[in-house]
Amino acid sequence: MEQIQTFFGYHKALTQLLHSRDFTGQSKRKKLEALSALCGELLKVDNVSIWTLSFCGHHLDREVLYPLVPADRDQGFRLSRDQHQAYFQALDGAEIICAEAVGTDPRTRSFHSDYPTTSKPVASMLDAPIFDGNRLSGVICLENRQTRHWGLDDIACVTAIADTISLLNTHEAWLSSRKELDYITHHDDFTGLLNLRSLRNHIQQQIEQQTQTSFALLWFDIDRLNAINNGMGQKVGDAVVSEVAARLRGMLLPGKEMVARVGGDEFAMIYRFPSEGTAMEEAVETILETVNYPIRVGEQKVQVSASIGISFFPHDGRDVSTLLRHSESAMYHAKACGRRQAQYYNQDISTTAKARFLLESQLTDAIAHDGLSVFYQPIMSADGSAVVSAEALVRWQHETQGFMSPAEFLPLAYEAGLIADLDLWVLERVCRDIQQSHQRGLPMPPVAVNLSADSIMDPLLADKVWDTLQRYQVLGSQLELEVIEDAIKGDSQVLRRTLEELVRMGIKLSIDDFGTGYSSLLRLKNLPFTKLKIDHSFIQDLPRDPDDCAITLSILGMASGLGLKVVAEGVENGEQQAWLQQQGCDYLQGYKYHKPMPIEAFMALLVNG
Repeated sequence: MEQIQTFFGYHKALTQLLHSRDFTGQSKRKKLEALSALCGELLKVDNVSIWTLSFCGHHLDREVLYPLVPADRDQGFRLSRDQHQAYFQALDGAEIICAEAVGTDPRTRSFHSDYPTTSKPVASMLDAPIFDGNRLSGVICLENRQTRHWGLDDIACVTAIADTISLLNTHEAWLSSRKELDYITHHDDFTGLLNLRSLRNHIQQQIEQQTQTSFALLWFDIDRLNAINNGMGQKVGDAVVSEVAARLRGMLLPGKEMVARVGGDEFAMIYRFPSEGTAMEEAVETILETVNYPIRVGEQKVQVSASIGISFFPHDGRDVSTLLRHSESAMYHAKACGRRQAQYYNQDISTTAKARFLLESQLTDAIAHDGLSVFYQPIMSADGSAVVSAEALVRWQHETQGFMSPAEFLPLAYEAGLIADLDLWVLERVCRDIQQSHQRGLPMPPVAVNLSADSIMDPLLADKVWDTLQRYQVLGSQLELEVIEDAIKGDSQVLRRTLEELVRMGIKLSIDDFGTGYSSLLRLKNLPFTKLKIDHSFIQDLPRDPDDCAITLSILGMASGLGLKVVAEGVENGEQQAWLQQQGCDYLQGYKYHKPMPIEAFMALLVNG
């Protein structure tokens, strides 16, 4: 009965401490010090210490000691599992370690030589494990220098305090997880900016305000990030995203209210502008200058640009979804107008955007389900009499819009990030046609397939091409791959390695639309190209236009000096043919000879000559 009354007294004292204002407002360490002091005073023991188990479980570190020792004199202490295996095993099993004789108890006798004491050795110990959830996180240790019999009231008291500390751990973990969850819920984990959820909530709050003041919603998209990822690597692409986020966050722009990351390469900004003056235009110019400034990643200098769409509340929408949709539509319009610019939303853009989204979905479906076709345009010998090769050209017979010019859907493929998939689709269709022609006993001449910059900068391109060749049993020598001039201006290691791997397969490489981009002679010399195609814009006015004559002659001379063959595309009449033949052009292509044609017509041409 006496033990029960004693325990009731302990319980009352503990309850009073836990509900006191001084205790509840303290830090966790102060709470631990108060609990150890209460335990020491109630049980009248020499020392009370609280220990924390390392995350890996290999050692215990003393965090709190009662009676308190000045910080400059408390050196702390560590117990290792390797040296005290029985003790740690007892704690692992959630045992209350009631050792009346420390030196002989199998769980504590390893302490005799190195256990920390302030004077004479410890004779008796009473230890209770502390938990964090279901994980052992430490121990509270009571020490007595005189041998002591630990009663049930002692054990109940130390257990209650150990459980209290376990509850403190659980509560602290809950608070930490709640803060972490709140951060994750409202922030982008990569850039630290607010996320789309926060943006939507913020706009909704602004709309619900009674003042209904105007503001602008700006939607940003980093131009051609896929090409950067493919050509320079994912780390460079991530660095670009991170730097753009930092620039938008740190930009000193009066009226900037919040910045959020709303997608992989997309950001949004709320901007409040004065009702009069040109503040909006000046702000847009400042933003474009800030974002479009080159980014240095290690030794590489990356030219970055962004397209921006802008909608206004309440003029362009009175609800969150409408404002977001309209600013995004305006951003796509900015991309369609040439990127690196800002466009304001209007009703025409909305109509165009809806049509664009529908067409993009239809193009995606056409690529996935063989809804496109490949036409072949012959490339002729220098005298125009024999077919020496052909160029594969993609065509789309749309279900409702009829024949669509590549000029209509290829830009869409670029903007939607579909161009690399489209390139591979064309390559596969060509290889299939080559295979079928061989099976029919009608071998095709080499076929040139166009590759976009996104494709040629893909480090896995060579593997993808090889897989396609193997699948259709096509030799590399039966293919030529054409890339536009600007696709090779980076001259990166990825590009060089890819080109060399393609050449080892027996594939010939050529530069398409030569003269419209920028290529240094050194780059042409060092990269494994064997052919140039003079763009049709330089051919159409031959031989009457002296400038076109001079440009074409310079290309022919340069190609001859570098050992490259030349194809003139866009030849439409005898005058052009005669002049090009006179200048020593190697191959001719154009409507004078043949228009692009389906595979069956091309096969018939080869048979009939």
